[in-house]
Amino acid sequence: MRRTRADWGIPLSLITLSLVPALAGAVRAAELVSGTLSGPAGRAAITPENARFFASPFPILLHIVAILVYSMLGALQFSEGFRRRRRGWHRVAGGLVVASGVLVATTGLWMTRYYPWPPGDGQLVYLERLVFGSAMLLFLVLAMNAVRQRNFAAHGRWMIRAYAIGLGAGTQVFTHLPWFLVSNEKPGELLRGLMMGAGWIINVLVAEWIIRAPRRVIRMESGGRVALIPADDLA
Repeated sequence: MRRTRADWGIPLSLITLSLVPALAGAVRAAELVSGTLSGPAGRAAITPENARFFASPFPILLHIVAILVYSMLGALQFSEGFRRRRRGWHRVAGGLVVASGVLVATTGLWMTRYYPWPPGDGQLVYLERLVFGSAMLLFLVLAMNAVRQRNFAAHGRWMIRAYAIGLGAGTQVFTHLPWFLVSNEKPGELLRGLMMGAGWIINVLVAEWIIRAPRRVIRMESGGRVALIPADDLA
């Protein structure tokens, strides 16, 4: 029971981290679909923040659906026991994670390049979205290249990095939270850029820590003692 809980702790934490942006995306998608089907009379109030989405809804709708698939299925891939018990599922779900991740990155880059900048976003946010979106796409390509070379360890490392960037919106909720707790005003362009960048950077640093941390397994020794052995020593 304890092992099962530990195996599912990380996936459940990642899903929880995704909930706020996932719910916000679902609400946004519902507004856009309702407005598209019923016409201007049935639309939610158009504001400077959402006008670009109503003007061209397809990219943002595709982005929202893709990030929901990417974040939820991607989280399940962190359950090592589940992967081992369901290897066929892991391959199918992994393909969906990669495909949805590519859609997340490409639609994000397209929207960054062609949507008008919303109020409060400046050059720093624009550059951050280009850099991290391009990095995510590159990591996914490197992950698939590693699979073709049957280098599954490298594949896992690149997928962790790509997933960390894709989950940036979840961490950005927390990097923005202190400001909104003490102020009713929107942050300036510089502060907004710093808080957005912090969300991505925190995720990237955590991903690198996970990748570089020595893997250990538990082995029972004589006399009932428990020893932690580096996984590489068991090869």
